[in-house]
Amino acid sequence: MSTQAQQKVGLVLSGGGATGLAHIGVLKALEEREIPIDYITGTSAGALVGAMYSSGYSPEEIEQYVLSDDFQLMITGKTKSSQRFLIREEELNASLIDLLFTQNNFLKKSLPTNFITSSFLDFEMLKLLGTTSASYSNNFDSLFIPFRCVSSDITNKKSIVFSNGNLNEAVRSSMTYPFYFSPLRVNGDLLFDGGLYNNFPADIMYNDFNPDFIIGSNVSYNAEHPSEDDLISQITNMLVSHSDFTLPCEMGILIEPKTDAKTFAFNDVQKIIDDGYNSTLKYLDSIGKHIQKKITKEELTIKRALFRSKIIQFQIESISTNSFKNENLIYVQKSIMNKKREDILSLKQIEKRYYRLYTSNQINFIFPTLSKKTDSTYNLNLNIRKSKDFKLNVGGHYSSRAVNTGYLGLTYRRLGKTASSLNAETYFGKFYGSIKTELTVEIPSTYPVMISSYFTMNKWDYFQNFATFFEDNKPSYLIQNELYYGLKLIHPIGNTTKSIIDARGFILEDDYYQKNDFTNKDTTDKTYFYGNSISWQFIKNSLNRKQFASSGHYFSFKARYINGEERSVSGTQNKIIAYDTIIKHIWFNINSEFQTFIIDKPYFHIGIHAKGVLNTQSLFYNYKATLLALTSFSPIPDAETYFLPEYRSPQYIGTGINVIYTIKKKIDFRIDAYFYQPFVKLNLNDDGTFGYSKPFKGEALMLSSSVIYNSFFGPLRATFNYFPKQINPYAFQVSYGYVIFNEKALK
Repeated sequence: MSTQAQQKVGLVLSGGGATGLAHIGVLKALEEREIPIDYITGTSAGALVGAMYSSGYSPEEIEQYVLSDDFQLMITGKTKSSQRFLIREEELNASLIDLLFTQNNFLKKSLPTNFITSSFLDFEMLKLLGTTSASYSNNFDSLFIPFRCVSSDITNKKSIVFSNGNLNEAVRSSMTYPFYFSPLRVNGDLLFDGGLYNNFPADIMYNDFNPDFIIGSNVSYNAEHPSEDDLISQITNMLVSHSDFTLPCEMGILIEPKTDAKTFAFNDVQKIIDDGYNSTLKYLDSIGKHIQKKITKEELTIKRALFRSKIIQFQIESISTNSFKNENLIYVQKSIMNKKREDILSLKQIEKRYYRLYTSNQINFIFPTLSKKTDSTYNLNLNIRKSKDFKLNVGGHYSSRAVNTGYLGLTYRRLGKTASSLNAETYFGKFYGSIKTELTVEIPSTYPVMISSYFTMNKWDYFQNFATFFEDNKPSYLIQNELYYGLKLIHPIGNTTKSIIDARGFILEDDYYQKNDFTNKDTTDKTYFYGNSISWQFIKNSLNRKQFASSGHYFSFKARYINGEERSVSGTQNKIIAYDTIIKHIWFNINSEFQTFIIDKPYFHIGIHAKGVLNTQSLFYNYKATLLALTSFSPIPDAETYFLPEYRSPQYIGTGINVIYTIKKKIDFRIDAYFYQPFVKLNLNDDGTFGYSKPFKGEALMLSSSVIYNSFFGPLRATFNYFPKQINPYAFQVSYGYVIFNEKALK
């Protein structure tokens, strides 16, 4: 046995996913008994805990972090709503499945390699470990406690031991659970979770540090032997080597914290830490017999403060990437740093712009590391993987009602000095059909600008949708066709806000009968409306879902000028008074929508939703033509699939409440109740004339209740809708997918 002053103690931390957080409790108990740690080796979760401790974080600080909301975001692949960048989010569509592929190989390279996005995890690793590593020359022996971690090289089927390099990169590679996180390539090797080949690096501790006494903390175990009828056990045994969970020398004690948590059960972190702490208490007397030297809390605090005082503050002076061509690097540098105005970027600035860059549709993956420059600043190196060139979207809305709609979209994306994308998509079904093409070019900057040109054709066939929701017993013949094209200028105002200037030309055609006693020999009345419009829209959006949201905020304000010419032509029903008339129309439309969740608990949410419209639209030639041109109130998605005259008027306000009870993590019971108040209502008189009513007549309710399973591939729901002014006001439907259509020409 070495003398007390010379005695060295090593700590070995196993992998184990969520159960690995028990190591924090082990460290707490050891520090309370004043047992010093001179070396640490770790795998996966053990690498994370060990690296934080080796970087000068106390057990209490590590515990506080893993109990934070940031940690939960980190391990679930989510980001904060403020870290979205709305300008780069694609327009809402009914996509359920996205497949990315290259021109040369579709199936082989379209399957995803990771279950969650690691953007938040990777930047948190940089914040927690990056400056410490770079400040101490990326030498793990120079850390507060000398450290080693283990990753797995699946090409050569061997473990990789990190003793130097970027600490955040080493730990992240050690945590890369296959198919859960995206793998890292370090020094040319594609690396995964260290637990694949060595889930308890006691041999690394013995060989690299040769301590006098080893304390092991193990929460892992080897997979059961495979059986003939268990595919998972067969795959696990093919991928994972059995680890040796014994200590390589007699001078050591193995602690095996007992916890009921599973590998991905990060929802009870405190209990896991407490289990580690309580398990360690039983071993402290035995450990104390072998370790004579002590270190008090006060001494550790002083040593940590001295170690941290030498860590250089996070200041970025330059940006580099080792994975891009020069023209691509220009895009990255302009997106993060404006060299004309900025010499040094702070952590707050880099963090904001890192998440903005990650939202680029042309970029699939970013991993950040730091290297210290000679002037006490850092270079930020971004390991970037471009997105695959093509993206195929498949989706739609499939319902027990006659409104089934399929959706297909194909996008080609290119990254050079600018980012560009060419998109083509189609909706198809009896009720709704659409074709849209769009070319978008992004001019890179810390506040980028997008220019988009587009062409869209829409068709709504309400006559084919005859499932009970019409004012008359016999369904009305109503078909709306739209063709419009235009140019948009989009720029951000903040991360979750954007401004859109949109100029477009349009040709609209409505086919309808004035009366419902038509036959198949009759021809419809037609109203054509063609012209142009220009609009400006402000949008702020942090809702958590593109439909059936339960958290976040939304605000939209839109002002539109419309200049067009109406031509209305009679069909065969108008045998006495035939018409073919042309009328000029100019009007302004202002609409605003607001939604927020005033109560947002994990299992209970209450939201407020409101929409208002002010419209100076003049009357069209006849009642049906005017009604079809009016703006509808449809806050419930299913309302978009009905023609509901009672919710159409030139000016109105509608308010509602959304009550959501989350039965389980992804299952919501939802009630949406709305009150609609038109300022004036369009009336059809008994003598065939029509006009607007007296103010504030025609109020109506709209109710909906649903049970929704928000699956990874879109919502599956059972819904009751109630439209009280319809002949059949109640309807039940089961559906899967999103009720989302392309934008209307004059919405």
